[in-house]
Amino acid sequence: MNRDPLRAFLLLAPALLVLGALFLGSLVPSLLQSFGYFPAAGLREPTLRFFREVFSSPEFLPSLLFSLRVSFVSSALTVFLGTILALLLDETGKGERIEALLSSIPIIVPHTVAALLVLNLLSRTGILARILFSLGWVASPAEMTGLVFDRRGVGIIAAYLWKGIPFVAVVVYVVLRNMDGRLRETALVLGASRMQALRHVVLPLLFPTLSSTFVLLFGFSFGAFEAPFLLGPTFPRALPTAAYSAYLNPDIASRPYSMVLIAIITAIAVSLVYLYSFLSARKEERL
Repeated sequence: MNRDPLRAFLLLAPALLVLGALFLGSLVPSLLQSFGYFPAAGLREPTLRFFREVFSSPEFLPSLLFSLRVSFVSSALTVFLGTILALLLDETGKGERIEALLSSIPIIVPHTVAALLVLNLLSRTGILARILFSLGWVASPAEMTGLVFDRRGVGIIAAYLWKGIPFVAVVVYVVLRNMDGRLRETALVLGASRMQALRHVVLPLLFPTLSSTFVLLFGFSFGAFEAPFLLGPTFPRALPTAAYSAYLNPDIASRPYSMVLIAIITAIAVSLVYLYSFLSARKEERL
């Protein structure tokens, strides 16, 4: 019997127990409250009433679509731009010197700070509006089209791009450096152009990494709270922001509405985790 996995499990057991207790200690009460069991508010009989009322609410579907749209657009743009940056670094041969800097950006800049930077840059009184005003492109900074607090979620997407592009660039660059360069060279020798070699050789090899990275980014942005709260519109609100607002309702009997939204976010997040695991397993099989 190999003792290494058992030894590793025993070493991690204390931390896993604490994390598991904290996770289940918050998840189980939330699920019970979403089904109407909340003794503190006098609710003791499980019911699906709160789910029905949330699904029939005129605010739920716009919030869900807003969250899905912002998450999809931000994740797709992040993967696209991060991949281009990684290809440029690999082409120039200077990626190893820049990789450490790129990998540190997502870590040292929290999403709250990134959201505040975007707010200071793209708001009607921000840096961009003042630059356009000084150039004479707008009559006054206040006339600039709002890029934050808008229904398109431009400010939220910008915050996710700032955080996500370096992450994707590092991940893709590492895969490129470990890729067998003879495959691309063979395609070039056989008459393929550089673009054809990229399209038919490099990108198919990168696809498992890109797809799993997209799912990871989508899941994170869908459940994130800071950027939508600081940069999002009042309607439609992202689901995490709507759940937070419902939680702050002075009427404690309305708490289950917030827990229903949290349950929906959790269900979608778990589905994305399963999809990410599936794509990662497929990636390992191809390798």
